[in-house]
Amino acid sequence: MEKVDHEYYMGDALAEAREAFKAGEIPIGAVVVREGEVIARGHNAREALKDATAHAEIIVLRRAGEVLGGWRLPGCTLYVTVEPCPMCAGAMIQARLPRLVFGARDAKGGAAGSLYNLVEDERFNHRLEVIEGIRAGEAAELMQEFFRERRK
Repeated sequence: MEKVDHEYYMGDALAEAREAFKAGEIPIGAVVVREGEVIARGHNAREALKDATAHAEIIVLRRAGEVLGGWRLPGCTLYVTVEPCPMCAGAMIQARLPRLVFGARDAKGGAAGSLYNLVEDERFNHRLEVIEGIRAGEAAELMQEFFRERRK
């Protein structure tokens, strides 16, 4: 897959992040792509659902599983605007997701290279290909804008 494709699908994830922002949620968005088609979309919904696990990644993993009819996600790529946390990284491993593409790193909670690297840890029975930094500036700016507004 070429970088231009990654940028295109990250645009869909960024659109989801903007929806989260509008809803008062931390602006993280995600999409799952299989064979060039977005099969699942979502964004953070912890506040709306009153659910600590309602991260964008968990939501799209569940939706993709519904579309494919199972918990394994062969041939799929998950695009997310910010590096996944340990919970989300663990869910990706469990889903046997082949590829993760993310935008901005999360120095305080990232588990795909920043604090931890769960998704490429050789001790697990499954590892993901990771591509990072796709439209990272846009993702980081959206997060910064959200938290600036929250501090007002």
